[in-house]
Amino acid sequence: MSESSSGFTYRAFISYSHRDTAWADWLHKALETYRVPSRLVGATTAHGTIPRRLHPVFRDRDELSSSPELGTKINQALAQSENLIVICSPASAASRWVNEEVLAYKRMGRAARIFCLIVDGEPNAIDLPGREAEECFCPALRFATDADGRPTAERTEPIAADARSGKDGKPNAKLKLIAGMLDVGFDALKQREQRRQVQRMTAIAGIALVVMAVTIVLAIAALVSRHRAVIAQQEAVAAKQAAVRRQKQAEGLVGFMLGDLSDKLDQVHRLDIMQAVDDKALAYFASLPAADASDAALAMRVAALEKIGSVRMDQGHAAESLPAYQAASALAAELVKRAPGNADRKAGYGDSLKWVGQAHLYQGDMAHALQDFDAASVALQKAASAKPDDGDLAFKLAAAYHDGGYVLDHRGDFAAAEARYKAALNIYKLWGAREPTQTRWQSYIGNEYDSLGKLALEQGRLDRAIASYRADQRIKAALAAGNPKDHQAQRNLLVADAILGRTFALAGNMQAALRFTREGVDNAKALTGFDPTYSSWQDYYGLYGQQLGGLLRQNGQLDAAATADDDAVQVLSALTAKDPTSSDWPPDLALAQLETARLSLARNDISGAQTQAHSALAVTRKLRAKSPDDRSLILLEAQADMVLGRVAAQRRDAAIAQKNWSQACDLLRPALRAGDDPNFLAAYAEALLRLDQTDPARPIIAKLNAMGYRTPDFVALLTGKHIDYPVNAAFAQRIAETMR
Repeated sequence: MSESSSGFTYRAFISYSHRDTAWADWLHKALETYRVPSRLVGATTAHGTIPRRLHPVFRDRDELSSSPELGTKINQALAQSENLIVICSPASAASRWVNEEVLAYKRMGRAARIFCLIVDGEPNAIDLPGREAEECFCPALRFATDADGRPTAERTEPIAADARSGKDGKPNAKLKLIAGMLDVGFDALKQREQRRQVQRMTAIAGIALVVMAVTIVLAIAALVSRHRAVIAQQEAVAAKQAAVRRQKQAEGLVGFMLGDLSDKLDQVHRLDIMQAVDDKALAYFASLPAADASDAALAMRVAALEKIGSVRMDQGHAAESLPAYQAASALAAELVKRAPGNADRKAGYGDSLKWVGQAHLYQGDMAHALQDFDAASVALQKAASAKPDDGDLAFKLAAAYHDGGYVLDHRGDFAAAEARYKAALNIYKLWGAREPTQTRWQSYIGNEYDSLGKLALEQGRLDRAIASYRADQRIKAALAAGNPKDHQAQRNLLVADAILGRTFALAGNMQAALRFTREGVDNAKALTGFDPTYSSWQDYYGLYGQQLGGLLRQNGQLDAAATADDDAVQVLSALTAKDPTSSDWPPDLALAQLETARLSLARNDISGAQTQAHSALAVTRKLRAKSPDDRSLILLEAQADMVLGRVAAQRRDAAIAQKNWSQACDLLRPALRAGDDPNFLAAYAEALLRLDQTDPARPIIAKLNAMGYRTPDFVALLTGKHIDYPVNAAFAQRIAETMR
């Protein structure tokens, strides 16, 4: 992508919570299709020369849909963006990623080029008792930064346009943002827009109706001419030429309707006429046989139909966008049929299938979405084979593979998902070897290993999970060592360290588990020391601190475990109190409270264990009320019931203990149908054993032993129940090889 005259690749970077995707869609389209008034183009302001158009605009979902770790690419895009636009709502205010993007942009010294679009909530509601949940500005917007880019306690007032009803409204809010980006007065821009609208408003409606009428007449004339050609053989050539000429005229008018006219209708917010235009155009295209159209005419129809689909998607009508996207895809397929060796047409066909898949996915139709993504992969594969030196095309193919794997993973088809993830990994490896100086390929490779590790763990393949996580960790360690001042690289490494340490603990390798977990915690602590106000780094410190506490407890180091647990609970409690609306930190706090409860049981502090476990259970049940199918919350609630059952047993209240353990069984039993995640299997086996249901537990115990599961807690439970649990020597050997 070429840079603009300003020296930046992107005119703007849109930062938003994915709960505000509809707003991001609207803003992205509004900016990229906006035409700067001709009298302003070329004028010089304090910010530079005013351009004719405001494109391209960067959006993370469109640019990086397949990347589970966006840090390096996001930082690059931010650095290459002339402006940052933050879509502000309670959802974005609670998003750690939105906050990180704002902070990163401020650290580049561009705080003056940050613009806000308020779509929901209330600015500075955090200061209003009882209305904290309405806050729409993230912390990085509310506070200034110092010379080193660190947040301070000094309040700041962001530059904001308010799209809410009763405020600026969408049209004025859009113009305010554009005025800020161009560094011109809003009133001047508004007056020019009003003059343009006054001149066009009356004419546009009439033009639309006239053009539709002319289009219909020309279409009928074309069909009549074609019919006469069949009847009157002697006039065939002349009739066909006339029909083609009239068809070109009709399609030229349709192109105008869907191009310039549609843009003008959008500017004056006549969505009703736009919808009528689109309906007429769709009906017209449906009446024409594709076989009779030229290649250029078909390409124009594809673009027009995709434009119709985009308009309907922008209006929130995903179901109505599907027919337009499907029609476009059918015509794109005809173009490929006419020129099977044309790689660009194959790539275009693959792109059209992607839009069909997106329309299905937005409607929750995972089965058809998977078919579309798979077909897109086939088309892109053919195009990539013909253009092996096209890195962007290779990335699109890898993304298609990954997206198909994502759907398969969520449907429980783990083997097929693994094949897709590996296909994406192979592409990243190939390009990583071709472009060894481009660290982005290494980052993508690591991310794909992480996906494979998660998939292996869900299937109970603990050795493969460790091998994949270890591969990711090595890559992240090399990237962090190559750029020690890159905080995003350090963040990626600490997460990889902690995940690897947690997985080693499942295999009973406490030495490796403690080593990698400590490295992760130490790195998180160092980052919080650099910027104590950065919530995400504090969250990592608390989350992985409680993980370290659990490992120390199981290793018999109770005092050290207490220190780690106390730090974790303190940090996570402060984060939760600071922003009660966030859904990120409460689960981590519940984990820390539950680990503190286990430590209290180990120290015979029954009362303390009960208090912490009850608190964790209350937090978890509140979260599950909103997300009842979240597997991590199901496991967390079952573990809280398990600890409370142990508390009741210590108090010799057998009835309550049995009730809690039975509740844990009931929670876990349905979840066991999806894969062989050792965390779920071990929790279910523990619940059965505490209920003295040893025989039903034995097959699960055997399965855990076969996969190499061996946490000290689980081994101690089996020893107390007099159940033999020998070391899986073959598994231990495979893990030892992974560490070499």
